[in-house]
Order: sequence, then C-alpha cells, then structure tokens
Amino acid sequence: MRLASRLVHSLQKQPFLHTIAVETNQQKPLLISSIMAQSLLGSSPAYRSNFLKSSASTSTISGSKLKFSEIEQTKLGFLRSSKSSLALRLKASREGVGLVQETKENPPKLITKSDDGIDSFAEMKHRFLSFKQQIYLENLERYQSLAEAQAPKFMVISCADSRVCPSYILGFQPGEAFVVRNVANLVPPFENGPCETNAALEFSVNTLEVENILVTGHSCCGGIRALMSMEDEEKSSFIKNWVIVGKEARSNTKATTFNLSFDQQCTHCEKESINNSLMNLLTYPWVKERVAKGLLSIHGGYYNFVDCTYEKWTLDSSSEQETSGYAIKNREFWS
Repeated sequence: MRLASRLVHSLQKQPFLHTIAVETNQQKPLLISSIMAQSLLGSSPAYRSNFLKSSASTSTISGSKLKFSEIEQTKLGFLRSSKSSLALRLKASREGVGLVQETKENPPKLITKSDDGIDSFAEMKHRFLSFKQQIYLENLERYQSLAEAQAPKFMVISCADSRVCPSYILGFQPGEAFVVRNVANLVPPFENGPCETNAALEFSVNTLEVENILVTGHSCCGGIRALMSMEDEEKSSFIKNWVIVGKEARSNTKATTFNLSFDQQCTHCEKESINNSLMNLLTYPWVKERVAKGLLSIHGGYYNFVDCTYEKWTLDSSSEQETSGYAIKNREFWS
C-alpha cells in the first residue's frame, strides 16, 4: 500500500500528466473571415499562437480540460504496469517536454533534398512530434471532436504548387476547409465527366453542405504558363490534357491582351482562369441549385507571392449578364 502511495505521488509530479490536466485559456471563437484576414497579414509567425486561440467553427470545441475520472484512469493504468514499463513511459514523457522546449528555442529547419532522404524525414519527424506536443495535446478535446466528424464551412480549390498552401496562407485550421488541389486550380465543366476535382466538389456540396467555395489562384503559375504556351498541334501529354480545361480563359486572354508581353498575358490569364472556373462550377446542377437558394456562395481569390498580397471577390449570381456571364461583387484587396 505504501509503494502504491509513493508511485501515485511520483506520477503527480511528472510533466506528462500535468500537460494532460492543464486547462487551456478559453477564448471566444473567431469568425472564418477574421482568421483569413489576420492570417494573411501575419500567417507564418502567428500561425502557432492563432491556432491555440481559434476554434474550428462558431461552436466551442476547444479549451477545456479532461475530466478528473479520465486522469485517474490514466494514473491507474500506469500503476498496473510493471516498473520497467513505468520507467520507459516516464522517460518518454521527459523527452517529449524537452522536445517542446527545444522547438521554442530553435525554429524548424527547411526540409532539403538528400541522397537517401534520411535528413528530410528526420526534420519531418521533429515537426510532427512538435505538433503533437504543442498543438494536438494542448487542444485534445478539439481533435477528439474532429475525429468523430467534420463540418467545414469552406471548400477550397487551390493549385498544387508547393508555394501556395491555402491552409498556411489563409490560416485555415483543421476542420474549417475541405481542400482539393490540382495543377492551376482548375474546375472542369460538368460535361467533362468524372475526375478527382468534381468528386471532391460533389462530396463537399452534397454531403458536407459547405457554405462557401473558394477557387484560389496565384502569381507565376506554371500550369497557366503551360496553358498559354500550348500549341494546337502540340503532342498530347497529361499536362496538356488537363490544362486544356482552361482553354476559354486562354482564348479570352489572347483576344484582349494581344498587345502585352507574354508574362503579362500569363498574369492576366491567371485571374481569367479563376473566373472561368467559377462559371464552370455553375454547370453542376446541385451547385447551381444551392447557389440559387442562397445556401452556397462562390468566391475567387488570387495570391501574389511576389509582394504577398491577396485579392478576393464573390460571384454575383443574382445579376446575370448577357455577354459576360455573372457579375462580380465584394471585391477586396488585402495587403
């Protein structure tokens, strides 16, 4: 009995158990629009702290501590383990705390290429363990809720370019956005048939019932450049067969910017292609139906990573134009 008492007293002093029992500061949830704007102005350095303060939706799912009974069960589980197992677990706990302290003092290194890939995955492992200690365990209730179900308000269609991760740039937290990425952030029309992008579109609209679809493009897009430089008699390839989805944006760009340089034409087409994708979204009957009922809004976005600015606009489905399709409203420029 005395041995059990000493073990309980010892366990109460371990950092790992204190980490589980600590109550995080309760904050009112931030609206998605606020998160997006604030993250754009300072997403990289503030990402970690904003994550701990924000909620995945307007419902409160973060910031509470585990129940006392759950902590007691954790202690009893340790007591039933052998001395050697206990020593190993406590050693792992101390190493985890050391990892947190080390991460705060030393920011993550960039993952660089290596011949055997060992260095790259070592850094990746370090980042994952840091995420688990600093974010996952400190927001355990939130992640447990997300394990049960997701209810994102946004679907985001973004480019696969490694420089334009929408969650990092716009500050989306887990559970806030259903994201699909492809070359040049293109949305094929309904008549083109099934593909990964419209499969994700169908799931997000009909099952998740998202309230917003954001098609976000970016500067210096290689996919758009491939589209603009493509020749009609060019040999078929996977890239050509995909980017041809934006052929209407390419034709409109060449017709209106024939007097500009090729680089300027590409920049113009990057935005023209986004609008073309917004129009293609309306070729899907279930998208058009929810838009007409006011249950779904369609937005375009453009991230210029040369000067770190973001432009956002909304498709005005209530004002159909005879020549140019649908009008644009609520245009904003974040800088």
